[in-house]
Parts: sequence; structure tokens; C-alpha cells
Amino acid sequence: MPEVRVVNLTKKFGKIPAIDNVTLTIHDKEYFSLLGPSGCGKTTLLRLIAGLIQPDSGEIYIGDKLVNDVPPEDRDIGFVFQTFALFPHMTAWNNVTYGPKVKGYDMAEATTIGHEVLEMVKLHERLDAYPNELSGGMMQRVAVARALAAGAQLLLMDEALGQLDAKVRTEIRYEIRRMAKDLKLTGIHVTHDQSEAMAISDRIAVMRKGKILQVGTPQELYMEPESIFVAHFIGESNFLEGYVASKTCEGNIIIELREGTKMEAINRGFVEGNQVVLSMRPETLIVEPGLQEGQNVLSGTVERITFEGSSVRYEIRLPNDEIVIAVKPTLSSALFKIGEKVKVFMPVEYTHVFPYPDTGLKEEISVA
Repeated sequence: MPEVRVVNLTKKFGKIPAIDNVTLTIHDKEYFSLLGPSGCGKTTLLRLIAGLIQPDSGEIYIGDKLVNDVPPEDRDIGFVFQTFALFPHMTAWNNVTYGPKVKGYDMAEATTIGHEVLEMVKLHERLDAYPNELSGGMMQRVAVARALAAGAQLLLMDEALGQLDAKVRTEIRYEIRRMAKDLKLTGIHVTHDQSEAMAISDRIAVMRKGKILQVGTPQELYMEPESIFVAHFIGESNFLEGYVASKTCEGNIIIELREGTKMEAINRGFVEGNQVVLSMRPETLIVEPGLQEGQNVLSGTVERITFEGSSVRYEIRLPNDEIVIAVKPTLSSALFKIGEKVKVFMPVEYTHVFPYPDTGLKEEISVA
């Protein structure tokens, strides 16, 4: 099954670069996600790999073969669209067996393939149903089955779960990953839903404005983000502005925040005087009313509480009017009240420090 490589790939629409000099390798049999906000270029990149549009420059390889001039039907791909794109006048059976018939398979072989893939997607009992007689989840499974029946080695999913309700979407995403793994396919999954990408991907590429900001496993992206945007887009982060005031004997840095509070953080190459952004995940914060004043302790007032089932989300306003968000397990922590004065402790080992962006923090985390 194929490895996919794009090298220095660029695609512009007018003067706007939808894909801006992207180089990326997707490994053989890997289930890979392209993740980013709307308009970041992830669907354009998928369509370039599929051959549905042509690059302005750069190279696309499927396996060892340069495929820039190879038509889509000869790339051994299955493309599953967000809109399902089933033939409305055909039954599930005819939709699924359409590909093998067009490729010239004999009737017996097409029939065998049709039964196998419909059994795989658990729709064998609905093979005589038309698309308008199926639920959204069923139609999406037919779309996947049609892609598999055509002999795809590379399965491309373009926001394929976006039209399904949340519970069905959760069920289907695991089924699609399982099928890709069982058939030893290479899968490329486009989504703007970070939880979806984190749940099913071997690796993820985070995209923004036509560029790839970081590639890694879900855990790597969450625990070791390389930029403010990745820390913001993958999960949730608090950001506090300050400058490097000094270094500790252990090599960490002391950051003085705007309101004067000092925070110790892990040093990643900063020197005294650098303007920085300190980042921390909400679930890493320790919130208690009785913590002692001191380094890495912020004082604040609980302004909003959101019950999220397994966790409780607290929005805590600091004296300088900045908001810090803390998330605590529902059953393992005391519940605070709106208006309650609390102390927030930030453990050094969970800190991330980034250079202050030239465009400003607000622009850096914008998904527009």
C-alpha cells in the first residue's frame, strides 16, 4: 500500500496561496489527518493528492510514482465526500458495485466484492435501499463501501463525517479507521474537528493559511506544541504575556507577568529581556482557596462555572482583568462558587513558553 509524499507543493487561487510550498510525507498504512480551521488549505491539499485539481508547482508522489499528470481514476484512490455524493437513482448495491463494473470486472467478481464490502460496513441487509431511504450514517457507510469496492489503496476522506450528528459521527469515525487498518490502506482524513482527529489518527498535520505548522502524534501535538496556534487549536490553553526577568540555578526561567506576578517556567532557549507568552493547559492548574501567596500562584475570582459532565470548567478573573480557565474532574475536586476568591497554582513541569508574536497574541490565535 502506498506512501504519499508532496514536495514543495503550491496552489494559488488568484493571488491567494491555498497551499504554500508544503512538503509532507504520509507513511504506508498510516491513518493520517489534516486538521485546521476552515480555509486553511486542508481540502485543497487533499484534492491535489487526488488529482481533482492541479498544482501550480511542486511534486506529488503515491508510492514511488510521480502522479502530477496521472488522472484521478488511475491513482488507485477512493474519495469520500462530505456530501456523500451517492447516485440517488441507484440502490446501495448498485452504488457499491458501480466502481468494479466501470473498471471492467466481470459480474461474478463485482458481486463478490459488493457482498464483502457491504458486509464490512454492516449494511448487507439494506443493499436494496435507495439513498433517500437510509440514515445519514448509513449513507456515509455506503460512500465508504463504494470507495473500497473500487479497489482503492488510498482512502481520502474530505470532512466525511461533518453532516452526521455527534453520536453517529463518533461511532462512524472508529468504524472507518478500523476498516482502513483491516484492509491495510493508507488513509488521509480531512477535518476541522480536533477531537475527531485526536481520536482516530496515527499522526496529524495542523494547517493554517496554506502552511503546515506541525506534524506529530496526537499526544505530541497536545503535550509539546511548537507554536502558540497549535497550543490554542489542539485542546485549550491559557496564555499570559510577560518577559523573561531572570534564570534559576536549575536553568529554568522566571517570567514576570504584566501584573507583576512571577512565574517559573521551563526554558526553551530564552534569555533575559525576551518578551514571551506563557501557556498552560486548563487541566494542569491546581485551584484551591487556601494556597499560600508565592511564585507560580495567581489570585483570582471565579466568574463563570460550566458543568461538562465528567469535568467542571472554571473561568477565573485575575486582578488585571485577564481570564484564566481551569478544568477539574467533577468527582475528584471541591466545587467552587461564582464570586469565590481562589488561588491558582501552575506547576512548572506543565509550562510552555513561546516568543511573543510580531502580529500580537490575538492575531496569532485567530482561526479566521
